[in-house]
Amino acid sequence: MSDICVSIVSHGQGKVASPLLDDLERRCSGHNVILTKNIPEEFPIRDRQYPVLQIENAFPKGFAANHNQAFRHCDSGLFCVANPDIRLQADPFGHLKAAMSDPRVGVVAPLIVDPEGTIEDSARYFPTPFGLLRKALGKSDGRFPIDLNRPSAVDWTAGMFMLFRSDAFAEVGGFDEGFFLYYEDVDICARLWKAGWKVILQPTVSVVHDAHRTSHTNPKYMRWHASSMMRYFTKHLGRTPDISRQS
Repeated sequence: MSDICVSIVSHGQGKVASPLLDDLERRCSGHNVILTKNIPEEFPIRDRQYPVLQIENAFPKGFAANHNQAFRHCDSGLFCVANPDIRLQADPFGHLKAAMSDPRVGVVAPLIVDPEGTIEDSARYFPTPFGLLRKALGKSDGRFPIDLNRPSAVDWTAGMFMLFRSDAFAEVGGFDEGFFLYYEDVDICARLWKAGWKVILQPTVSVVHDAHRTSHTNPKYMRWHASSMMRYFTKHLGRTPDISRQS
């Protein structure tokens, strides 16, 4: 049995996801992949050196529902959620698993960089209305301070690449499917901390996020972002954990 199950969701993104599947084959070992086709697409999967389970949805699901569905097929001790636009320049899993030597670590993420090597803001403080206002006014970017030389406990880390301890993911019930898109990662990190698990950023290894951010100006995505924000605040505002007491 593979010790890591990697969940990838393609929303008509076969050309984007294929290089990630290639990276997993060339650079990594000891894993299997669950590939979810969220909408019909011509995305033939050639034979790989690792097992690939394909799921074809009858209708599109959100981020949370897709990865929860994949997790139900996972029999590995570790469950990795990866965006299709992630690229691997090396095998990240050894460093990430090393950060899990503390049995209280529920999820660990690598440093996220863009194709030019610039560090993205993938580790952040829990959002608050005041914090979002400060960000809108240019007073703060919300990034969580980290030491680039060692693992750091952070409030939350972005869902583009997360390696969960399967027991932790199951204990908190996976992602909240009430979020269709956005804030699922913030929410699950808050719930992990509340349940006594740690959220860790491992900056000694990185993955590349080759993002195409057209959604930032799409009204549909903006509505999803606003509704997810309100759902998050309804659940957690004033009740987010103080991680300094647990880390």
